[in-house]
Amino acid sequence: MNPRWKRRPEGATWGDWGPDDELGRINLLTPEKVRQGIAEVKEGLSFGLSLPLDYPGENKLNPRRHPPKLQPTLREGMPNMNFPLGKLDGGHSVDVVSDDQVLLTLQYSTQWDSLAHVGAQFDADDDGVEEMVYYNGYRANEHVLGPVVHHHDRMEPCGEHMGAQKLSIANFAAKPIQGRAVMLDFHAHFGYCRRALSYDDIRRVIDADGVDVRTGDLLVMRTGFSDLIFEMNRQPDMDRLDAAVMGLDGRDGRVLQWISDSGIAAICADNYAVEFYPPRDIPGRGPHLPLHHHCLFKLGVPLGEIWWLKDLGEWLRAHRRTAFLLTAPPLRLPGAVGSPVTPVATV
Repeated sequence: MNPRWKRRPEGATWGDWGPDDELGRINLLTPEKVRQGIAEVKEGLSFGLSLPLDYPGENKLNPRRHPPKLQPTLREGMPNMNFPLGKLDGGHSVDVVSDDQVLLTLQYSTQWDSLAHVGAQFDADDDGVEEMVYYNGYRANEHVLGPVVHHHDRMEPCGEHMGAQKLSIANFAAKPIQGRAVMLDFHAHFGYCRRALSYDDIRRVIDADGVDVRTGDLLVMRTGFSDLIFEMNRQPDMDRLDAAVMGLDGRDGRVLQWISDSGIAAICADNYAVEFYPPRDIPGRGPHLPLHHHCLFKLGVPLGEIWWLKDLGEWLRAHRRTAFLLTAPPLRLPGAVGSPVTPVATV
């Protein structure tokens, strides 16, 4: 019996890798999967898959997320940038030193979502009462700690912000995300358009491009969204971006079932949310982010967003390839629920 839950969501992987698992399907990145990725390296060429950290620019894509702010550290109360050390020792030292720091929204640009990014209200105790829980039954306000406890009608201060004591993004740096990856290039088939990608769309691209999706693969989706972000040079045009939103349809049950059945370890995309957002409305109560709910909460499949895939996608297409080695550990920042990432694809 798991110490945190008596009932898991239908189709969930909770407990499959033990009662204390915090990795989810990243457990599938075995030495064999790394060897499979290395076997895809034919040319020795590497592609950086991250946008500059100050893209997309401004805070139009998400009003809560702002560009990074750089500033110097202080040395003896003075800005430590182009600082002559001789200023402190009567001119004896010849060194000129610069040192800086950054205020960074961790999910502003190219990023990973940890399994503590999205949970759900779910009756994990099987007693008829819902709890706020995350993957594998880890609890809000016990394992994931903020400065307040949210009740339906009020907030209750509870102390210092401690972050994700379990399910932190740092887990995916300690167990680095690396392995065989495959690209589904939806942009090559559909161009720039607003489209909720169905299961039929997935099958169309897989079949047309001969993509061999294997258990434990890292799935990389190109939609062209980050191409537009880069062209806009930190001044996002929301009308153009809204017209080019392409993502997996989280309301399509066959899409969710394919993710479950395929055994993929993670999904990375060049769009804003991997899934089509905002999703189609449905009657009744349920997740607002259905694909996040399915992947992060139920399966333990981390999501990567706003990746730069243009250069890699065009090279793969020109050489009639879809598979490569992907190396993409996040920052090893304990407590964080997301992280910037500088992924590298090797072909």
